[in-house]
Amino acid sequence: MDELLLAALERGGDTSQTGRYLITFKEGGLETGVKNLQARHSFQMADARDFAEQAVNMQDAAAVDVLSFPEIGVAVMSGEAAATRNLMTAAAADDETVESIDPEYFVFSSHVNPRDYLRGAMRALQFVYDDLLEEAEESEPDAIRSPDAPVSEPLVAGVTWGLSATRAPASRFDGRGIKVAILDTGFDLGHPDFAGRPIVSATFVGQPVMDLHGHGTHTAGTACGPLAPAGPTPRYGIAPRSLLHVGKVLNNSGGGTQAQSLAGINWAIANRCAVISMSLGAAGSPVQPSYTNAGTAAMANGCLIIAAAGNSSYRPSVINAAGSPANSPTVVSVGSVTSAMQVSVFSDGQKVDLAGPGSGVLSSYKRPVTHSTLSGTSMATPHVAGCAALWAQSSPALRGAALRARLLASVRALPFPASDVGAGLVQAP
Repeated sequence: MDELLLAALERGGDTSQTGRYLITFKEGGLETGVKNLQARHSFQMADARDFAEQAVNMQDAAAVDVLSFPEIGVAVMSGEAAATRNLMTAAAADDETVESIDPEYFVFSSHVNPRDYLRGAMRALQFVYDDLLEEAEESEPDAIRSPDAPVSEPLVAGVTWGLSATRAPASRFDGRGIKVAILDTGFDLGHPDFAGRPIVSATFVGQPVMDLHGHGTHTAGTACGPLAPAGPTPRYGIAPRSLLHVGKVLNNSGGGTQAQSLAGINWAIANRCAVISMSLGAAGSPVQPSYTNAGTAAMANGCLIIAAAGNSSYRPSVINAAGSPANSPTVVSVGSVTSAMQVSVFSDGQKVDLAGPGSGVLSSYKRPVTHSTLSGTSMATPHVAGCAALWAQSSPALRGAALRARLLASVRALPFPASDVGAGLVQAP
């Protein structure tokens, strides 16, 4: 991640791109397409199936020219391979199995400028995240309270305002038996609220799954946190008996690449996670064919991708469009509302499918803090993911596209444009 960012800064131009390329294949075309690339260009190849449960070790795969993700029909190509063989457009023209070849983007847990991300790393020979993390906690929209989210949000009957707003406590479902994948900065595997709970995990960023950022622990807590946390902490998790799958696709500074996110999606689909929650994105990027392919593949396999719209707006004067992956038509895009049922000031718009509680959200956090109140569409997304798990438990027929349709049909209507809140506020069954 950091090496790619430095290289992008040295190249100049668009520093939101990594310099690598993503090949999106037409339906059923990956196997033939990969064989064609290897036969024509003698590429060094790797496949996610080369790794146990398709949990790709991106460090081991870094030296290959092309790494393919068979569950989603996408492959990542190194910049060197693309440049030396002039394949940025040639492969698409030569091979009828290829849908498109597109630049790969960096992704973050919130709207972060790559130059800001590297501000600390540029001062050292070794990439360290300590000062970057301090900057992120002070400045990123996901990790601060927005002007409409006071320090103390109202709690109802021992639950957070977000759970009350989604009607999760009144549901007779708890997510039992439903696999929920949280693709984020990892998870605090020693968190006391999750003691004794089985957690399936994998890392795609060359760092242990252990969350040293906090963002992933927070989002996982909202979606899958316990029914009754110890002490005075109110209930904050929507699907307390779901089967938590943690994919670390963002590093301990909250950054990653599109290929790492796609590797996480590929892994989640291979593990047949009914719900895939992604509180991350590339702000301002156009619709990415790779994510659209991934969303289609997910629904075809009984899975559903739910992603944060983004936090780059400054309402009411500036309302920016949702970034990727949320802007893909096959991905559920989530906007944010406050406890007063107003659109959060930071919430991006245009392509929004539904909204979730995102301002002043209490959830689990990395130790020693254990719990924290954060704001962002990142916080709204796991509310939707948790409700999706409850709906999935309510009927085995509610998977993939059917689960998406039920989520959108069961919302609470809000008096705002669909471009801000989509169909409305997510509700539990």
